[in-house]
Amino acid sequence: MSTPNTTPLTYNGYVNQIATMAVVGSFTPTTNTVVNGVTYLAGVTYGGSITQPDTNFAIIIPQMLNYAELRIQRDLDLLPSVNAKTYSLTYGTNLLSISVNDFVTIQTIEVTSSDGSTYPLLPVSKELIQNVYGVSTSTAPPTYFAMYGGDASTGGDVSNNLLFGPYPDNNYSITVTGTSRVPTLNQYANTSQAGTNTTFISTYLPDLLIMASMVYISAYQRNFGRMSDDPAMAQSYEGQYQSLLKMATVEEFRKKFAGSAWSSLPPPVAASPTR
Repeated sequence: MSTPNTTPLTYNGYVNQIATMAVVGSFTPTTNTVVNGVTYLAGVTYGGSITQPDTNFAIIIPQMLNYAELRIQRDLDLLPSVNAKTYSLTYGTNLLSISVNDFVTIQTIEVTSSDGSTYPLLPVSKELIQNVYGVSTSTAPPTYFAMYGGDASTGGDVSNNLLFGPYPDNNYSITVTGTSRVPTLNQYANTSQAGTNTTFISTYLPDLLIMASMVYISAYQRNFGRMSDDPAMAQSYEGQYQSLLKMATVEEFRKKFAGSAWSSLPPPVAASPTR
């Protein structure tokens, strides 16, 4: 990994930042330490002090990261979240189940034919496939696909189903491209990685990560509503988050050549080029 031109946040750096801004305090034991029956790992940063750890703060860290990281990904549709996976489509079967963890959204599906050539499928409604290609005895190379929902037995917790039309006349290799969740910083809350490892968000969007986390911790500190000690606290952090998000959104569009005039340029101030 090349050295980024930012100041990245490791897990320990993140906890230290939030603990400082939330006036919780933090400590990093040099050896595994047991306080009130709870083991605190060497090299991992926690809230409070080594003699009086803030167990409530420790409890909310995973979901505070969840809130912040998921919010950033939904707001920005990050370019690094786009990836591709290969699956097998079987002769005479027009339904394919893929893990719900593989993709959040599917963008394209590409079929590899027997001669090695590839071609993209067109997304359509499931009703079109059911009406036009509803007979399994009529097979041909797949042309269309539709999202068909999750597996019924687990309520979509295990897999999502894709419907294809026509029914495949052969076994095909297909490549699915789409967005998936980027790794969470919380996975590095262990002795060997807490002080060194980073994620894309904690490296290139640490400002957004901190601001979103401070909105979440405002609820923990009871400063979220009009009856709070400081009802403006959450709104202030939300305002900062929205300000940072506006600039980051433009940058993400530029990465995808969806910026000004479908280019990688920022929005012009003086003149607007045609598309």
